[in-house]
This record gives sequence, structure tokens and C-alpha cells, in this order.
Amino acid sequence: MTTRAPLRPGEISQRRPVPAAIRRPHYLDARPGVPADYDDPMVKDADTIARMRVAGRIAADAMQEVGRHVAPGVTTDDLDAIGHEFVVAAGAYPSTLGYKGFPKSLCTSVNEVICHGIPDSRPLEDGDVVKVDITAFAEGVHGDTCATFFAGTPSDDARMLSDRTRAAMLRGIAAIRPGRPVSVIGRVIESYARRFGYGVVRDYTGHGVGPSFHTKPTILHYDEPRATTVLEPGMTFTVEPMLTLGGIDWYGWDDDWTILTTDGSLVAQWEHTVVVTDDGAEILTAPSGTT
Repeated sequence: MTTRAPLRPGEISQRRPVPAAIRRPHYLDARPGVPADYDDPMVKDADTIARMRVAGRIAADAMQEVGRHVAPGVTTDDLDAIGHEFVVAAGAYPSTLGYKGFPKSLCTSVNEVICHGIPDSRPLEDGDVVKVDITAFAEGVHGDTCATFFAGTPSDDARMLSDRTRAAMLRGIAAIRPGRPVSVIGRVIESYARRFGYGVVRDYTGHGVGPSFHTKPTILHYDEPRATTVLEPGMTFTVEPMLTLGGIDWYGWDDDWTILTTDGSLVAQWEHTVVVTDDGAEILTAPSGTT
């Protein structure tokens, strides 16, 4: 159990505007009965993958810009404004804005929030763990990424949790090979996380991504032999483990989005969008200046 005060929601500001010239994803003005996501082919063609590199780079660069502003006294709504303006200035649409009614341009999941935190008026406090999840929609496709940042000075446990969550993600990505079952990703991630006694969140997963924001396949971050989908070159999906310092049971706030650990334990998350290649995987959400 934690000695920190439980997180409480703040005020949510109005939805930020996006210039009319920027292409919107279909779900914003969809007619009743039109799904938010389509059943996209798991294997994408070369043109789609090339466009995903563009969207992924925008999301990754936006992530770095937001991360530079994570500090005590800054609100998560401030971070949302920074991410929103960066994505829009790049000519892209912030995918979460209006997706199934989500009111903001990125997710900010603080401390015990596992995922889907809504940016609000709460100022960050020294030592807060801040997961920032950004997706950019550009050229008709999405690029989805998440990283963990700290406001001020984190505890040693929090820093190690973040470092090891990132390592677990990269190990999972390194395990990707054509012909292997998709379960290899979760098996590698869980095996690594268990070395340190971390909880591995099961109910929130990676997912296929491309023209649709969330589509097949589902990427589990724990060992599940029944996940037998075979990896093929051209598949695009996210790998995004959420690891905790305690349990993995969760509850949700009445905003229908924010998911928190029941025991109040801290959570770290890292995420990349990847494409399966002929001999491994390529990260599509690397920031500018990296390979």
C-alpha cells in the first residue's frame, strides 16, 4: 500500500479546436451505428506503412515536447495544450480528441492511474509519475506512443519501475519475428517483469493500429499460449506494457475513462507502434533524429 494521498480528479477544460484544413478521422462525425474502428487487415501494404512512419514520428516528437514540460506546478491540462498545439502545427489531428467521446488531445495518467487519464486542472506535485499517451492521425493513419515522465524528483522505486517497464517493452519488441506466435511478446515481457515482483496489467493491452486507431490483433503483455496469431511481415500494432509496484486489480472513476490500481500502487507505461519486418520489427514511433 502507498502512503501518498489518493489521486482526485480536477476540472476539465473545454475541448480545444483543430483547424478545419486538418483531416479528421472518420469517427468524429460518424453516423449512428458506424463503428469507431474498422476491422482493418492486419498486414498493411508498403504505402500504409510509409504513411504510418509519418504519423508515428509526429506523435513521438510531440511526446518529447510534452515531456520537457512535466514539472511540479504544471497541470496536466497545460500538458494537453502543449501536445495539442504541437500535433496540430505538424498538420495532424490528435487522435484521442473526440474518440468515443474522449475530451482531450492526449492521456495523462498520474501515479496510480493505469491508463486513460483525462488531463485536468490538478497541478503536478514533486515526485509524481506521469504517463503521457499521444496518438497522431496524419495521412489517413494513426501513430500511437506513450512514455513515463516525472515531475521533480521521483522515488527510486518509481524510477526503476519506469526504466524496467521501458526495458520490458523493448524486450517484447526484440522478440518479434515472422512465424512466431504473437504470444511471444507477452511471454518475454511478463518473464522480465516478474524478476522484480512487478504486477503486469492484463485487462489493458496493445492493439493493431493503422487506418483505424484500435483494431486487430490484440497484444497481451503476459504469457497466454492461446494467443496463437502468427506474426507476419507488414503487421502493425502497439506494444505497451503497464507494470505496477503492487497489484493489478483496478477500478474506474465515473468519467468512464480513468482506470486506477485498487491498491493505489504506482504504474509505469511505455509504448511504441511497430511493424513486423522480414527479420524482426521496426519501431514507427521513434522521434526525429533517431533510427
